[in-house]
Amino acid sequence: MQSQQHLQQRRKFAAAFLAFIFILAAVDTAEAGKKEKPEKKVKKSDCGEWQWSVCVPTSGDCGLGTREGTRTGAECKQTMKTQRCKIPCNWKKQFGAECKYQFQAWGECDLNTALKTRTGSLKRALHNADCQKTVTVSKPCGKLTKPKPQAESKKKKKEGKKQEKMLD
Repeated sequence: MQSQQHLQQRRKFAAAFLAFIFILAAVDTAEAGKKEKPEKKVKKSDCGEWQWSVCVPTSGDCGLGTREGTRTGAECKQTMKTQRCKIPCNWKKQFGAECKYQFQAWGECDLNTALKTRTGSLKRALHNADCQKTVTVSKPCGKLTKPKPQAESKKKKKEGKKQEKMLD
């Protein structure tokens, strides 16, 4: 009886050993199937960087438009191309349509010039546009309002009439 048990144990051991060998072989072939991809070859060309012109709106002074790009190089397949672009219509055009500035609050009115000014610092430049780092804007001060004495007297008259009606 012991020999039968011993024989069964040997068979179980042999089956487990064969299963282990089979699993190792399967894992090894799966890893072998995964070939390491060679890194992409970096194309070395003598083409220069693209240089882009300013965006030219299709109509008006803002909205959709196009820009021209050029680059140099003896073996360049493409040396010129056109790209779509957009100029936001709410940007201050006087500083360049491709330059966006963050402005401070308006300063006090200069009584000598009757102007108030504020400065803006460059927030963003589209397509590597050449923009000034800071800009200054000025505008007329507007009408200086002084309290009108007539308005106060009208209020007093209305209050007087209300009191008269309440008494009646």
